[in-house]
Amino acid sequence: MKIKNKLKQLFTKFALFFKSAFDVVAGICVLVIILPLFAFIAIAIKLDSSGPVLFKQQRVGINGKCFLIYKFRTMIENAENIGAGLNIVDKDPRITVVGKILRDWSLDELPQIINIVKGEMSFIGPRPTLQYQVDNYSEHQFKRLCMKPGITGWAQINGRNNITWEDRIELDVWYVDNWSLWQDIKILLKTPKVVFSKDEVYSETGISYDFKGSDNVKKE
Repeated sequence: MKIKNKLKQLFTKFALFFKSAFDVVAGICVLVIILPLFAFIAIAIKLDSSGPVLFKQQRVGINGKCFLIYKFRTMIENAENIGAGLNIVDKDPRITVVGKILRDWSLDELPQIINIVKGEMSFIGPRPTLQYQVDNYSEHQFKRLCMKPGITGWAQINGRNNITWEDRIELDVWYVDNWSLWQDIKILLKTPKVVFSKDEVYSETGISYDFKGSDNVKKE
């Protein structure tokens, strides 16, 4: 039994190493291929509204380590201090014309390939979160940080923004506990359907609420 467990651990380490190596190599290849698209989107953003092309924000990655995430800017400048704040509303007036298109097709996430090449993110994994949200995690919820954050993940193909943050985190914890390369392949294959259907970009209420912590369980 001990030998079997050691072999399983060794295989898991090798699989995780392969996952990380694949992310970097594939990330570089994809980045080179889509550079013209990057340029086109950057020009469209600048023509549509004032402000920087990229939105940069501190996020929490694997094992609680913070990093600077990159996204195409889809909202007006200083949007987090206007209107719904950190909550995102369907037909949110803070979202620009180009930003609406980018959000509908998840194109605003493309710059995160830079994060993948830097080794901060993966193609597949729990979505990167904010520090104050992590501060409200329970010990169980904190397990979602045991894997690199991803552009898409188990929660994204099982409800996206149409499920509560608590449910999303629970799906991410399940993913961490049951991770395998085959699981990543299934998520990758199912992601295009979610993106092209443009379903669940917002919740049924029309608002993507921020996470303030579970009412029944708080981090000790």
